[in-house]
Amino acid sequence: MQWRVGIGVDAHRFAEGRPLKLCGLTIPSEQGLIGHSDADVALHALCDALLGALALGDIGQHFPDTDPRYKDADSALFVTTVLEMARERGWLVNNVDITVIAQTPKLAPYREAMRQRVAELLGIDKESVSVKATTTDRMGFVGRSEGIAAIVIVSLMRLP
Repeated sequence: MQWRVGIGVDAHRFAEGRPLKLCGLTIPSEQGLIGHSDADVALHALCDALLGALALGDIGQHFPDTDPRYKDADSALFVTTVLEMARERGWLVNNVDITVIAQTPKLAPYREAMRQRVAELLGIDKESVSVKATTTDRMGFVGRSEGIAAIVIVSLMRLP
């Protein structure tokens, strides 16, 4: 069986008056993230991981922030589009490991719902999706609560 692995990284700054979207869910927070789309750093990093595993570039090449079609777009659209690209090329998602790096808000209460939403988007079992959250112990832009970052690793397997 053939396998591929990809990694994705994304980060966005906080802003007042925007919802906080992570892993396709709206998380209660006083601030959301700035971005052309909904700025869901976890789903953006997931797209980059998938695209990397497929050797198809990055999210900016496929969903540019200069395209008005993607203004305030739900990042779930990006994931489903990239997933279709994988399937068209004969690949299925085997598993996903997501790390969200945020000083605030605390994400532990939402972890299982985030796992479930990502599993639904990818059409895989929740047991194949890991979502972790960590802080930077108040170091750097995340530690100063200026924004959130995410790192995602995905493995793909060739369709039989």
